[in-house]
Amino acid sequence: MPSEVPFLLCYSGKKKDETGHMREQDFKSVAIAAAQQAGKIIADAYRTDFRVDYKQGTITNLVTEVDHRSEAAIAEVLTRAFPGHRILAEEGGEGLVRKSPYRWIVDPLDGTTNFAHGFPAFCVSIGLELEGRIILGVVYDPLHRELFEAQLGGGAFLNGERIRVSTVPTLKKALLVTGFSYDEEGRHSNLVHFARFAILGQGMRRTGSAALDLSYVASGRVDGFWELKLSPWDVAAGSLIVTEAGGRVTNFAGDIFSVQGTETLATNGLIHDEMIAVLSQQT
Repeated sequence: MPSEVPFLLCYSGKKKDETGHMREQDFKSVAIAAAQQAGKIIADAYRTDFRVDYKQGTITNLVTEVDHRSEAAIAEVLTRAFPGHRILAEEGGEGLVRKSPYRWIVDPLDGTTNFAHGFPAFCVSIGLELEGRIILGVVYDPLHRELFEAQLGGGAFLNGERIRVSTVPTLKKALLVTGFSYDEEGRHSNLVHFARFAILGQGMRRTGSAALDLSYVASGRVDGFWELKLSPWDVAAGSLIVTEAGGRVTNFAGDIFSVQGTETLATNGLIHDEMIAVLSQQT
């Protein structure tokens, strides 16, 4: 299991450039330290009393004080290491406007509804984007102490061990996972897809955390994942982890995936075209 990295220790002994800031090779270690710092906050607060609010005037889109505390801890770690970098976070938005080509994309608590209800499926997700391309992804499940991570071109890992997507060859033998949008239109559209895949696949799951779903595709626990209307912080880290594990990530038409898009399809690659065929059917 990955060891927790205390906030102050994560900077000890690191090489710095002439300005005194962290070098690029330390992106991963800082991201992991930030994720674990936030994970400790989340784990300590789990099953305790905390404030729950609602975003966008709905009763389905929750935010807790723990989301905010986790986000603040992540921002502090990242800003201290890379003060010039931009940060896009779920609760705080873009934050300070900076001109850096680097942008951290952060979900401080993916699976807030699960967390608020005491359901043990949630995580911290941190991705790093360089000029529009994700180059680093870290997803940390603090309850199960599982750390998924990947760097562009470097493969994908779970607690330091290399992971690969599954070798399930067909949709009828596949275990699939999905999620549902907060808005009514998105939920309705995905219910149609869900019904079709429930008939065609071997089984269906719904964890309530897109970042975990993507990490589970990467580690071969599930064979395919699709969802509508996700945000950049939901998919930035996990999408890279899938591709570095040998999987495929596109939109529903099989076109190039963008964290800014509204469709996410991630598979082991072998069942990708079958899933595209199902998703392309008229509702």
